[in-house]
Amino acid sequence: MNLHEFRISEATVEYGTGDSFGAAGFACLSGAALDDAGERSGADSVILPKRLATAVRKSNPELPSDTVEQVVRTVQRPPHPTLIENNRWLHGLLTDGVEVEYRDATTRENRGGRARLVDFDNLANNDFLVVHQMAVATINGKQIRPDLIVYLNGLPLAVIELKDPTDESTDLWTAIDQLGRYLRTAPDLFVANLLVVASDGLLTRVGSITSGRQRFMPWRPATGGKPTLGALIRGVFEPAALLDYLRSCVIFEEDERGNVAKKVAGYHQFRAVRQTCAKVLAALKLPAGANTTTEAGKGGVVWHTQGSGKSLTMLMLAGALIREPAMANPTIVMVTDRNDLDDQLFTTFAGGRALLRQDPVQAESRAHLQELLDRASGGVVFTTIHKFTEEHSKLSERANVVVMADEAHRSQYGFTEGGARWMREALPNATFVGFTGTPLDLDDRSTPRVFGEYSDIYDIRQAVEDGATKPIYYEPRIIKLLVNEAGAAAAEAELDAAA
Repeated sequence: MNLHEFRISEATVEYGTGDSFGAAGFACLSGAALDDAGERSGADSVILPKRLATAVRKSNPELPSDTVEQVVRTVQRPPHPTLIENNRWLHGLLTDGVEVEYRDATTRENRGGRARLVDFDNLANNDFLVVHQMAVATINGKQIRPDLIVYLNGLPLAVIELKDPTDESTDLWTAIDQLGRYLRTAPDLFVANLLVVASDGLLTRVGSITSGRQRFMPWRPATGGKPTLGALIRGVFEPAALLDYLRSCVIFEEDERGNVAKKVAGYHQFRAVRQTCAKVLAALKLPAGANTTTEAGKGGVVWHTQGSGKSLTMLMLAGALIREPAMANPTIVMVTDRNDLDDQLFTTFAGGRALLRQDPVQAESRAHLQELLDRASGGVVFTTIHKFTEEHSKLSERANVVVMADEAHRSQYGFTEGGARWMREALPNATFVGFTGTPLDLDDRSTPRVFGEYSDIYDIRQAVEDGATKPIYYEPRIIKLLVNEAGAAAAEAELDAAA
C-alpha cells in the first residue's frame, strides 16, 4: 500500500504531532480551548500572561507580586521598530533575565537583580505547552491559524506549519512560503520566536525568522536517518534539550550596515555542542592534576566537513562551556595555525560576544598571551600556535582552561618535539578539543590520539545529503600526452649553445 492509497491528512499529522509533544512533556490544547479558559484577551494577544507570571513567580520566589507584574508588562512591550531587533532584545531577556528593582519583604531593603523568565536550573519551574489552530490577528485585520505554536512559559517560542505528505499540490516549500507570509502579516507572533518549522511529518526543515528559503535545513535524528518531525521533537523540544538550545545555540550577526541575521544551530551543530561539552567535563583535570586517566585533558575531536558552519559550532561550544557551572568561569583559548584564520575566527567570535558574555581578545605576542592567561578565571583568548613555540614555559596551571584548536589535523602533533608538547607544557592542566574537516590517523600524526576520540562526526557525505555543501565529482580519464619533437629539438639546441 502506498501513500496515495493510505491517505495521511494534514490533520492526522497535526494531531499525531500533538501526541509526540505530549510524550515529551508538553501540555496540548486547541486554540479554542485556550481562549475558552480566558488565557488571553483576544486574537491580537499572542503572549499568555498568566502562564508567564506563574513561571516568573516559581523561578523568582523572592520577588513581590507588583515586581512580577512589571516583568510581564516589560515583556509585552517590545521597544524597537523592527521584528529582528525586538527578537534579539527578547532573546536576551530569555537567556539573561529582566532587570528589576524591588523592596525585600523581610529586610525592607531595596534590592536589584535580574528576574528569570526561564529557569535553566530546575525544569519543573517551567511551563511547556503546544497549541494547535490558534487564531492570531494580522496587521491587515485578518486572522491566521498556524498549525502548531510551541509555548515556553507563556511565550510563543516556535511556529510549526504542516502539510499533507500525499498532496502533490503542496510541499515543504509551500509551508516555508506560508511561514514567510505569517512573519510579514503577524510579526508579534515571532517576537519571542526561537525556531520556525515546516514539515509534512516525514520530512522536516528548520530555520530562524531571518532564514531565506534555502536556509531552512533538515533536522535528522542524532544517530542518523530521515529528517522527520518526530526526530525534531525528540532532538530539540524535549524540555532539557530545548533550554540548552535556547541558551547556547542562537547567534545574532550584524553587518557593517546594521543588518541583523539570526543564526540557529543545525542538528549536527547542536549534537556536537552537547556531546563535546559532556566530553570536556569528563576529561577535566579538576582539581588541578587530579585526573590522571589516559583520557584526562582530551576533550575529543569534532570532525565537521568544510561548509558545515564549523566556526559557529566553535562559538556555540565556547558559550556553552562558559555558562557551565562545573567549569567555574573558564578561560577559552582559541588556537589556529595562520594569522588570516585567526582573524577570521576572531571576527566570528566578536560578532557573537553576547553568547560569550565577554569580549574576545587576540594575543599580539608571547608576552601578551602570558599576560592574558595570568588571571584567576574567565577570558576568551585568540592566538596562533607559533606563540607556544617561541618560548617553552608554563603560561597557566589552572584546570578550567579549554583549548580549541582549529584545523587540528595540520599542526597539533609532536609530543616529543612539536606543537602538542609545547602547548601542553604551557598549559599542563588544560583540556584540549580539536576541530577539523580532514582528521588524520597515521602512526606519527593521529588527530584522535592527540585530542581523544571523536565527539562528533559530520562528514562530506552527510553535508551533501543535507544540501550544506555541493557534491564533488571525479571522472577518471587517461590523458594522451605527445612530445613536440620540433620544440624539444629547438630547446636542446639552445642548451647546447649556452653550454
